[in-house]
Amino acid sequence: MVERKIAWELLNRDDIEKFVKGYINFIGSAKTEREVIEFLISEAKTYGFIDIDNVEKLKPGDKVYKVFKNKTAIFAVVGSEKINKGLRLIAAHADAPRLDPKIVPLTEDKDSQIALLNMGFYGGIIPYQWVNIPLELRGIVATKEGIKKIKIKNLIITDLLPHLSRKKFEERKASDTVKGEELKVLLANIPSKEKEKKSWKKTVLDILFKEYGIKEEDFISADIEIVPALDPIEVGVDKSMIAAYGQDDRVCVYTAFKALLDTRDEKNTKVLWIVDKEEIGSESNTSAQSEFFKYFVAKLLEKKEAYTELNLRETLINTRAISADVGSVVNPNFKGVIYDLNNAARLGSGLILEKYLNAAGKGGENEAHAEFVAWIRKILDESNVPWQPALLVSKAERIGGGGTISRYMARMGMDVIDMGVGLLGMHSPFEIASKADIYSAYIGYRVFYEAKT
Repeated sequence: MVERKIAWELLNRDDIEKFVKGYINFIGSAKTEREVIEFLISEAKTYGFIDIDNVEKLKPGDKVYKVFKNKTAIFAVVGSEKINKGLRLIAAHADAPRLDPKIVPLTEDKDSQIALLNMGFYGGIIPYQWVNIPLELRGIVATKEGIKKIKIKNLIITDLLPHLSRKKFEERKASDTVKGEELKVLLANIPSKEKEKKSWKKTVLDILFKEYGIKEEDFISADIEIVPALDPIEVGVDKSMIAAYGQDDRVCVYTAFKALLDTRDEKNTKVLWIVDKEEIGSESNTSAQSEFFKYFVAKLLEKKEAYTELNLRETLINTRAISADVGSVVNPNFKGVIYDLNNAARLGSGLILEKYLNAAGKGGENEAHAEFVAWIRKILDESNVPWQPALLVSKAERIGGGGTISRYMARMGMDVIDMGVGLLGMHSPFEIASKADIYSAYIGYRVFYEAKT
């Protein structure tokens, strides 16, 4: 078994605690992809980043960004080296598994006398984890009059009481303890007083129109999400862990972003790419499969040197990249059932390096070349960054896997490896990360940006 370092023994506790204070603020406030992008842009501007369209000619040291559809953004610090010699690129995704209201979501149940929000879901969730916890609705509604920001707290999905649920538990598989179609959010219990007909749905519509100017038909053109209304907490008697919603993959977003802000190397052009739609296959114009990244690189070339199709292709193929995404760590409650311990990551042992992701014949995944993995190991070890090799695999080789955006990056010709923070309870409403691993990611990403060779 490869010996795994203990990050807590290699890193300064005060440095860790200082860093995670900012992270806790970020992860507690930015709960949708739009909010993530808004947070990053606001912070980047304080560090001197400006929209690349407002720059006529780029020079070394310039800091630029570009946002698209308010759901994806790219940040760059321009280096002295020619762009077509290759970028130092880190990419992470801002979206997270959640509940999504259906396109016509408002309904009422007269038998229970409650107005409800009819839900679908986004990404890989386990439905039973979303009942009996505080929830909130966040997002925007695009009306004919304009964009309305909306935030509604104090929501919940209720489960069946144990006195009446025994039959349900006996007949259903654990994965169906709560079914997707049973995820209905409680909205109102006071019926409208207009006319003789009682309507709980009308109560909701009246409140939405009064407070936001929203009509029922406006939900057809809405980007709204149901997310946990849970503040991040420090976990353990030693306060060594953080529990929060959306750490997949916003823990990598934040650590990579801070690494870019703090980098001091002037040679390489360093880029951070924040994408959307990773959790549902990256199929949109704000995802890792879109043309937005190539568009931005073309802008860099045009404004620093010269854009040609060959220069663009050379830039992509010479780029060294990290797909910054989270990984799974050994869960002490289930380690005997699932894990191949020789290839599993541990909480508190630093950054996870995954040469490839899928154990089932490596199907559909990128595999980093040995030479590139060796270079990553070298720069991390030379800077004493805690890291560990791992795969998302189980004892049964046909089970497990999981996808990231590294395959889409590799298609452009760049060398890319998956490297991120390990989580317990991944995709749950309250994921857990080690503070030491979070800080390890920050210093690891910074070392990658600053490596001279």
